[in-house]
Amino acid sequence: MKVILLQDIKGVGKKDQIINASDGYAKNFLIPKKMAVEATKVNMNRLERQHADAAAKAQAELEEAQKLGKEIEEKTINIKVKVGNNGKLFGAVTNKEVASALKEQFNIDIDKKKIVVEPIKAVGDSEAAIKLHPQVTAKLKISVSEL
Repeated sequence: MKVILLQDIKGVGKKDQIINASDGYAKNFLIPKKMAVEATKVNMNRLERQHADAAAKAQAELEEAQKLGKEIEEKTINIKVKVGNNGKLFGAVTNKEVASALKEQFNIDIDKKKIVVEPIKAVGDSEAAIKLHPQVTAKLKISVSEL
């Protein structure tokens, strides 16, 4: 009997996979426990629509990330910090400060975990990589100046 798996089952298959299971296994175990549905024409069409919707959503997310990436690459954020007499910072500028400055200056809300920056310990210009999507990484210019 052909069935469509509704969840990953170890040793059997992955979610949304169509498998051939024995009639007894499918009717007595998989279907009653809502682990699978019979692969009828209606269920096959539903599965195809889900795949098409997921692909369209993934494409839309990629396009949105690319648009945001272009917007970010055009900008430079300015961060003002306390500086010692030899030009070194008290502490360092980290991804947390970069995320808050980006939100404050340009109203772009990016999670600090997506910002990759080496701690900045001196006044000057540097860059940070922002991972917006697995396929999209934007470079943000950072200008650190004295308070």
